[in-house]
Amino acid sequence: MSTRFLMIGPEDGKEVLKCLAAPARVSMLELLHIRGPLNVNEIAEALDLPQSTTSTHLNLLEEAGLIRTEVSKARKGSQKVCHAVHEEIVLSFGSHARTAEEAIEVAMPVGLYSGYEVFAPCGMCSRESIIGYLDSPDTFLAPDRMKAGLLWFTRGYVDYQFPNNARIKGAEVKELEVVLELSSEVPGTSDNWPSDITLSINGKSIGAWTSPGDFGDRRGKYTPDWWKLRGSQYGVLKCFRVTENGTFIDGMHVSETSLSDLNLLEHRSIRLRIEVPETAEHPGGINIFGRGFGNYDQDIVLRLKT
Repeated sequence: MSTRFLMIGPEDGKEVLKCLAAPARVSMLELLHIRGPLNVNEIAEALDLPQSTTSTHLNLLEEAGLIRTEVSKARKGSQKVCHAVHEEIVLSFGSHARTAEEAIEVAMPVGLYSGYEVFAPCGMCSRESIIGYLDSPDTFLAPDRMKAGLLWFTRGYVDYQFPNNARIKGAEVKELEVVLELSSEVPGTSDNWPSDITLSINGKSIGAWTSPGDFGDRRGKYTPDWWKLRGSQYGVLKCFRVTENGTFIDGMHVSETSLSDLNLLEHRSIRLRIEVPETAEHPGGINIFGRGFGNYDQDIVLRLKT
């Protein structure tokens, strides 16, 4: 399994360093690494802290990108389960503090898809307004789609075409990563609305993740104020990593699809499909969050580690 590094510099890492200055938050990260995903009550009990204090610390860790949370079923209602995002955090004073290895990275706006087939309910919006007409698949042809920071549909797919910069450079790819923020899609919102979301590279399915729900309990960190609170507010940041040993989602092995299966050297571009297929056991739709929406101010990131 590959180590998940976070490398920060003195300037771009100020928020992380400030967050780690509290011993209680460091203890929470250590606990999550030792015991794996835990809910808020389990963390509070293990560290002998009040639940309210624990929740405050966890919110700050999530805002700094050091943990991610998912809402899952509990005996009574739902519970927030916390996951550690990084295995190692490194402070570097050098000029290349972004990754632990040399990497080629491309960020793709969510509206810059190269093809699609979607079914209503569907739509998209920019930071300023809704784009086109709601629940009309033809709106996905609108030129303003390039401004989209959020798009959603019930079933179907969107395709993105990334330049194969590793092939241009003649570099051998050791790992391929796709990082993006996702959730299910339901009219209104529901924490309990599972959806099977599949990613494919160059026509080869690499793995599926079941989103637990469509989250609207609070406004997303970057979601603009005009977007109605009862609509989808944020998702879960997911990392799909393909290596020679198979495909991993957030470090967990999910399929045997390997780099060799993707035939990267044979293609000038890398074609990514994000899909809720007809055959999905849980066809619960999809929200794809981009820059200016959700909890992570980023586009869809494709990273080639060489």
